[in-house]
Amino acid sequence: MKKADAEKVIRSLVHDWAAETGFMNNGDQEPSFYDFWSWLEARAPQAKDFRSVGGADYIAEMWFDEELGQLWRR
Repeated sequence: MKKADAEKVIRSLVHDWAAETGFMNNGDQEPSFYDFWSWLEARAPQAKDFRSVGGADYIAEMWFDEELGQLWRR
């Protein structure tokens, strides 16, 4: 999958994951990228297959943090 296509899928699915798992961006809870990454494997494994400097999981974690307003964790 091309990186740009994977980005669209992953950014969208972050919100599906958050809704499904009950994650609320209220400061009381820190989202787990690795829980999301495992969840993604079951739903759209092709989205994890793209080339990127640093690896797909590193870039996807940045998108995950951006979508959930968690950039302060970086």
